[in-house]
Order: sequence, then C-alpha cells, then structure tokens
Amino acid sequence: MTAIIDYNMGNLASVNNACIKIGKVADIIKNPELVKKYDRIILPGVGAFGDAMEHLKITGMQEAVLEFAKSGKPLIGICLGMQLLFDSSQEFGHTDGLGLISGDVVAFDKSRMNMDEHKVPHMGWNKIFHTDNKLFDGLSNPYLYFVHSYHVVTDEKYTIGKTIYGYEFVSAVNKENIYGFQPHPEKSHENGLKILDNFMKI
Repeated sequence: MTAIIDYNMGNLASVNNACIKIGKVADIIKNPELVKKYDRIILPGVGAFGDAMEHLKITGMQEAVLEFAKSGKPLIGICLGMQLLFDSSQEFGHTDGLGLISGDVVAFDKSRMNMDEHKVPHMGWNKIFHTDNKLFDGLSNPYLYFVHSYHVVTDEKYTIGKTIYGYEFVSAVNKENIYGFQPHPEKSHENGLKILDNFMKI
C-alpha cells in the first residue's frame, strides 16, 4: 500500500494518475495518523520551501513523515518534496527542513552559468547521469522533466544522480530507505513512470 502525503503543497492528482498508469494503487491521505499503516510513501511538493515546512507542521505530517522514515519502509520525496528531506534551505531566508539527509538547498549560482543559455528556473527536459541504484533499473541516463530554481548540496555518498545545467548539480539521492528525486517523474512520460514503478518494487 502506497500513500501520497497531502499537506496542501503538492500536485497530488498528477502523482496519483502516474501511479494509476503503472497499475499501482495509491491513497492520497491527509490524516497523519494513517501514515504508519502504509508500506511506502510519496512526499510531493510544489511551491516555496518555507511554506511547505509550515504546512507539514500545521497538518501534523512533519512528525508522521519523520516517524515513517525511522520504520525503514521506503519514502521518496519529489521535487520540493526531495528538498524538504534535507537540513535546511536558503529560499527566502534560512528555513530548517526535515533533516533526514545531511545537506542544504541553495539557489542556482548564476555566476557559474551563461545566463543567455541557462535561465532560472531550470525548466524542461534534461538528463540524469545516475549510479547503479534500484530506482534506475531498466534506464540509462534518462531525460526527465525539471522545474526548479534551487538544488541540493549534499555528500557524494548520498548522491545517486546528477544533472548538468550551467554546472553539475545533485538531482537524485538515496540514504538507506529514503529517496529523493528533483525532476517530476509524473511529468516525465515513460522514463518517469519507470522510476515510479521501480520505487514501488523497493
């Protein structure tokens, strides 16, 4: 059983539709008491980091997600949901994150980019160069759909995917049972559906 966490900050319908396309049942849940009953959870996210953390706290989902992470069952954060897994973000000032993976969320460094070629936000199709990880079974450096202005800086040992946009940045992570994915698999057609299907098998 898979739960999609509803804390009023995610593109829930798109993620749920993607699950349906791969023949998997997922429940969109708002009650934090129900989270522990599921085999795996998806933490989506669209919007600002600070607002998302506030919504997680208000809805009670912050503690529910942290407790679920301790259970050893699979958890994946998508886009903003991935960024929330980390210690903090610089978006609109410093905001503490969930702290499940060591690292911070920073803005794209425009001084390292040719701004005539690389606009921010990073929006559109780009390639992930990945390590050998269950999330990428059956794929080889696939193109996926991105929409973001901030990216994660973390230890190499947690990094399972990188993408180049002006410079190389971390686009997929894994620490034990916790996964994070900067692009949107639910908007990435067959490649994205394959990643979701792989996650469902973990």
